[in-house]
Amino acid sequence: MSLANTTRSYGRIARVLHWLTAGLILIALPLGVIANDLPYDTSDQLLRKAQLFSLHKTLGIAAFFTGLARILWALTQPHPQPLHPERRFETFVAGAVHWMLYIALLAVPLTGWVHHAATTAFAPILWPFGQGLPFVPTSETIAHGAAALHGVFTKLLAASVILHVAGALKHHLIDRDATLRRMVSGLAAPTDGAQATVKPRAAALTALVIFIAGGGLALWLGTGQGQPSGSAPTTAQTAIENGGNWQVAEGTLGLTVQQLGAPVSGQFETWQAEIRFDDRATPPTGQTRVRIDMTSLRLGSVTTQAQGADFLDTAAHSDAVFEAAIAPDGTGYVAEGTLTLRGITHPLRLPFTLAIDGDQARMTGSAVLDRRDFGIGASYGDEATVGFAVTLDIALTATRVTP
Repeated sequence: MSLANTTRSYGRIARVLHWLTAGLILIALPLGVIANDLPYDTSDQLLRKAQLFSLHKTLGIAAFFTGLARILWALTQPHPQPLHPERRFETFVAGAVHWMLYIALLAVPLTGWVHHAATTAFAPILWPFGQGLPFVPTSETIAHGAAALHGVFTKLLAASVILHVAGALKHHLIDRDATLRRMVSGLAAPTDGAQATVKPRAAALTALVIFIAGGGLALWLGTGQGQPSGSAPTTAQTAIENGGNWQVAEGTLGLTVQQLGAPVSGQFETWQAEIRFDDRATPPTGQTRVRIDMTSLRLGSVTTQAQGADFLDTAAHSDAVFEAAIAPDGTGYVAEGTLTLRGITHPLRLPFTLAIDGDQARMTGSAVLDRRDFGIGASYGDEATVGFAVTLDIALTATRVTP
């Protein structure tokens, strides 16, 4: 049996790619729907939801590369002629549906992949690659747009699959012709001489227009819902309190936690820093007080969950406060004091580097805390689901304030 197509039959490679693609779609689509509808009130529910989403994403990437291979193969092969070219409208619709499937095979997984890469997602892809994409920055604007496109394109894919299956069954059960058997067994079906009536370009253009219109509608509706917060890199909203002598000009306060073995990173968009530091003393010493607006946390696709009662409980504890003394520590400095988070005060040590040039200062620091010390995620006792360690990273530039 031939590996390549002829004008009367599909070769073995085309048929294998067809059925492999069909299997991946028919598994990945319902997995995504089921995972999306699952609750995540407990650690077991979260684990189940994340595992299904991880499998959905992984199969989606497999479908993307399988679909790409199928399209590239089809472009190099003759396409078996339709068995009823005299049925012009039916042939046109069949061609348009085929092109919609081809476009969807790339558009659906690719938009899902971009959404995953652009946001901090809680369900990692199970391939050894693919957590990020070149030229796709972490951005909620991009993630929001990709999610809107993915949702519409998924519906177009589902509609195309339904129409394709209905057409195949119609040919097999009503027309009783060899259309389905050509793809199942590679049967070389007879054709008449009316192939010239087929115009595949019109069908391809129709499918492309449908996807462009659907994508435009998705983006229009998405922008109508408002710009998502945290869509671009942000700097801290800072304030001088109680006579601090250094004013923060810009900075970032981020955190990273492991979820299902994959890092999930985000940042707080609003925080205030009071800094009193005498770099001219011997040794240099000072104090700092940082108030963090916990409701300003942006943690990708799990922002709402992180702010919920099981974790940060921002409804009841909207602020966190870090108060510490600043002193030299080896080749750098350390801010050592207490962090009050979720109503619980616990010691925290923040080592950092500091470079001062005249009246300008730049610092970077990092600290690790255990979420259990603050009663965060108490029902998530399995570190494999949500890691115990939370890494805080801070970077800022500050200007000396003249009294």
